[in-house]
Amino acid sequence: MNLYIEIKDGQPINHPAFEENLLQAFGSISSDWEPFVRIERPNLGVYQVMESEEPTYQKINDVWTDVWSFRDMTAEEKAAKQQEVKDSWATRDQASNWASWIFNEETCSYHPPIPRPTDRVVIWNGANNDWVDLPQKPNDGKTYKLDFYTSSWVEVTE
Repeated sequence: MNLYIEIKDGQPINHPAFEENLLQAFGSISSDWEPFVRIERPNLGVYQVMESEEPTYQKINDVWTDVWSFRDMTAEEKAAKQQEVKDSWATRDQASNWASWIFNEETCSYHPPIPRPTDRVVIWNGANNDWVDLPQKPNDGKTYKLDFYTSSWVEVTE
């Protein structure tokens, strides 16, 4: 589907419209409508931020298009983001189970000290700092919670 945007005095007006809609409404596409190419919002890197939630419309190589504005985080923003991830990691349920995991500054996330096996369903066991097979959950109608540190299901009693 082709898009066009109305141009007045060299500047875009409103938002792009579908070619089919313009043809239905006006019978043709007048010279004050120029081709437009939609550019999806970019996937940002872990340490990048959008400067605006909306793109601007700019003419590039004789075609109007979305231009998204983003920037790299400042050193202060980067440090704050890392601290937020670390604080969240430290305060999560059963946090001691993952105490041996390593913070990776490049990805701003934690990674296990041993790669996760991909040939079976496993969980991290903090007692021995290794991956173990996920134990079978009891099927007796009771409510259970997985205790990761001991790799066992514990009945929830309230």
